[in-house]
Amino acid sequence: MAERSAAVAGEQLVRFRGGGFEPAVRRWASWLAFAVIIALWQTASSSGLLPPLAMPSPWAVMHAFGDMWSSGRLSTDLAASVSRVAWGWIIGTLAGLVAGVAMGIWSIPRSVGIPIVSALFPIPKIALLPLLILWFGIGEPSKIATIALGVFFPTVITGYTSVDAVPRNLIRMAQSFNVPRRDIIRKILLPGAMPGILAGFRITSSIGLILLIAAEMIGAEHGVGAFILQAGNLMQTDQLVAGVVVLSLLGLAISFLLGWLERLLLRWR
Repeated sequence: MAERSAAVAGEQLVRFRGGGFEPAVRRWASWLAFAVIIALWQTASSSGLLPPLAMPSPWAVMHAFGDMWSSGRLSTDLAASVSRVAWGWIIGTLAGLVAGVAMGIWSIPRSVGIPIVSALFPIPKIALLPLLILWFGIGEPSKIATIALGVFFPTVITGYTSVDAVPRNLIRMAQSFNVPRRDIIRKILLPGAMPGILAGFRITSSIGLILLIAAEMIGAEHGVGAFILQAGNLMQTDQLVAGVVVLSLLGLAISFLLGWLERLLLRWR
């Protein structure tokens, strides 16, 4: 008994190592990284390592941003771009989800949809803009259609693969208890596919922004893309970089909204 007590007393406790990967958000680290990048950028500009024409200083970009704000150009261009990307993304996402979920559930849509999506998805959607202009005119419908078309195909693939990745044993278990097909889709398939679908939203939102700028550069009077193109043609690099900063802030705002949507729809996790 005494020997066992001595052995137990001599043992060392082993630290628990099965907590899994739980990365925590360190907000100070992101702000510090931005501050360091801007400081290095300003230092390189002030020392002459970065020519003003090639890359303006952060101070010059802030001044150009202030000019955009005071002149009213920022609100006009930003409102036009947000409206286009919002309508295009919503239309493309809704249509893509319907097609993708149907391909993940039923045989006929899958058999018809997979070869069509595989054939049309690799086509650069901006190459179809001249054709869309012939169909819808030079105005807003052609730009919105370009964004919607570019968002549609990735959403179809995301919806199809996310539904297809739901564990089949959950579906078989529900069927064994005679759960109606409608409830299986609503309570098992869609919630199980939602994390993958929401992850796809972040990709399609970036695709929507890329197509937005390309469409506005080809034919638009107002919009962030038109502003960047005009600044580039006039060699006003400070305004050009200011426009790029506006795009970055718009992307951050969209990312914030998608993060809020994830927290709202995935509370069950």
